[in-house]
Amino acid sequence: MTSRTSASFVGFACVLVASALWGTTGTTATFASGVSPLGIGAVAMGLGGLLLALTALRSIVKSRAKLAAQWPMLILGSLSVAIYPLAFYSSMHLAGVAIGTVISIGSAPLAASLIERFFDGQKLTTRWLLGAAAGLGGAVLLTFSESHGSGGAADPTAVLYGILLGLVSGLLYALYSWVARRLMQAGIPPRAAMGSIIGLGGTLLLPVLAFTGAPLLASTTNIAVGIYMALVPVLVAYVLFAYGLARVSATMATTLSLLEPVIAAVLAVAIVGERLPAEGWAGIGLIVGSLFILTLPIPGRRRAKPRNSDAAIGAALSTR
Repeated sequence: MTSRTSASFVGFACVLVASALWGTTGTTATFASGVSPLGIGAVAMGLGGLLLALTALRSIVKSRAKLAAQWPMLILGSLSVAIYPLAFYSSMHLAGVAIGTVISIGSAPLAASLIERFFDGQKLTTRWLLGAAAGLGGAVLLTFSESHGSGGAADPTAVLYGILLGLVSGLLYALYSWVARRLMQAGIPPRAAMGSIIGLGGTLLLPVLAFTGAPLLASTTNIAVGIYMALVPVLVAYVLFAYGLARVSATMATTLSLLEPVIAAVLAVAIVGERLPAEGWAGIGLIVGSLFILTLPIPGRRRAKPRNSDAAIGAALSTR
C-alpha cells in the first residue's frame, strides 16, 4: 500500500467514524433520565462547542480584527449555532430519534440552497427541485407512518411539531454554514470563522445549561451522557472530520456523511425501541436519496481535492 493510498484510507476511516459518532447523539440522549432536550442541546453544543473553539483559538486571535469587522454576521451565525441544538434535540424528543435526525439532516442542504437563492442570487436548478421533491416525499411518508401509531412518538400532533422543529434545525444549520462561508469570503481563515461562531454560540448556550442542566448531575449515567455529548459527537467527531477531509475529497466526505441518518435510524429501532412501518423506512430512504441527489458530483464537472483541513472544512461545511 503506497503512502498516498494509506493516507486516503485513513481519511476515509476518520470521516466514516465521525459520521457514525454523529449518528449516536439521539440514542445517547435517551439514556439521560429526566434531562430535557434543551439541557441535552445546551451541554452538547455549549460545552462541546467551547472546547472545539479552543482548538481554533490561535487562528481566532490572529483574525480578531477581521472578525470584529464582520460582527453582524458573527452574531447571526452564533445565534444560529445556539438555537440549532435546542431545536434538533427537541425535534427528536417529540417525533422520535429516527425521524428527528433524518428530517434535520435531510432538510439542511435544501435550506442552504434557498438561503443562497434569496441572499446570493443563485438559481434553483433542476437537480435541486428533484432533491427537494424526494425530501418532501420522504417527510410526508414519515409523518404518515407515525400517524398510524407505529413510531415512538406520543401522538400525531407531537410528531408534527417534531418535524417542524427538525425543519427549523436544518434551516439554522444551513444558516450557520452560509454565515461561515461569508466570513471565509471576507478573508477569514475557515478555522477562525467556524471556531469563533461555534465558540460564541456555545457561550450563549451556557445560561440555558445553567437553567436546564441540573438533572445532568442527578446520576452517574446522566453525567456520563453529558460528558459523552460534549466530547464525542462534537469535539472528537469534528476533529476526526477535519483530519479526514484533509486526506479525501469533499465529495467523498459528503457521501460518507450520509451514514449519519442511517446510523441514527438503526440505533433508534435497535436500542431505543422505536418502530417504523414500511412507509417510514421508505420515507427515510427518500430523504437519504435526496441527499445523494444534492451532494454527489455532477458528471463532467471536476472538483479539486482540498489541500488542508481548513480548505476541506470550508468545502464541505454545508454537508453536516
